[in-house]
Amino acid sequence: MSILSSRRLAVLVSWIGHPLVFVTISVGIVVTTQLASRAAIPLLAALFLSVIAPTGLLLFFGVRSGRWGDADVSVREERKRFYPIAIPLSAFGTIAMWFANAPRYILRGGVVTLLLLISAAIINHWSKVSLHTLFATYCTVILFRVNIFCGAAALILATLVFWSRLLLSRHTILESISGVALGTVGGIATAWMSI
Repeated sequence: MSILSSRRLAVLVSWIGHPLVFVTISVGIVVTTQLASRAAIPLLAALFLSVIAPTGLLLFFGVRSGRWGDADVSVREERKRFYPIAIPLSAFGTIAMWFANAPRYILRGGVVTLLLLISAAIINHWSKVSLHTLFATYCTVILFRVNIFCGAAALILATLVFWSRLLLSRHTILESISGVALGTVGGIATAWMSI
């Protein structure tokens, strides 16, 4: 594989593995496999309206206005303006899930996601944690709890995401590994512990 085709593949993987995409698909899998469709549809609609769409709009308008250079918010200094908006959005989504009578494991996932964003924001003072690897790993650990095949597919994609972030020079190895570590802890807390 040439350097150019490797780079193109890395860009594609990075888009597919974007936290907003990876998390949205993973939540969809969890909710549709764990709940009856009558309960899943309103919950997915509430999640979409309270978190996914607003975050997508935040990224779109942030790039369009020049607030950040790309939808990954790749520059550490730009993340200082991203986290103060993303964290309240995450909190709002968790509160919306509570009002929507979401199951306890969904609420736990919302709280853990909020804590992961807060942790990444704090760490951002010294190092730029890879949110791609953080959320890819987080979702992978959760999906292994839901379905072994979904977990295996997510693990393959998460591994490719890790590779892509390094190849594209968006993160150092330490920033990517710290994302994996945080995501693993968050995934275990969400799906494998009854807290």
